[in-house]
Amino acid sequence: QVQLVESGGGLVQAGVSLRLSCAASGRTVSRAAMGWFRQAPGKEREFVAAISRSGYITTHASSVKGRFAISRDNAKNTVYLQMNSLQPEDTAVYYCAAAYSSDYNSLAVEYDYWGQGTQVTVSS
Repeated sequence: QVQLVESGGGLVQAGVSLRLSCAASGRTVSRAAMGWFRQAPGKEREFVAAISRSGYITTHASSVKGRFAISRDNAKNTVYLQMNSLQPEDTAVYYCAAAYSSDYNSLAVEYDYWGQGTQVTVSS
């Protein structure tokens, strides 16, 4: 079992930055690819970013590329999502997820464990 706990969300104005953290415990997280997803009210959960087990390969959704950056610190069992130039359309609950069977995948079904999410609200 893996427990994932997200933190760092909040209510911010457009244009500012936030860094989300995902602290993992339980099964060795360094063997898992990690991802961030988000779900806005009335919308389906969508892929935001993913990072390989090694941390050397990352992929980001086109909607956040150049503004968001995923990273990981395996020594701390923590994954981060640096979010810059936040916009109102980034408002959503952000979820951290771990995948043991595939590497840096953008498909939610490939992920085995999920956190409870952290709310990010961006006002205009």
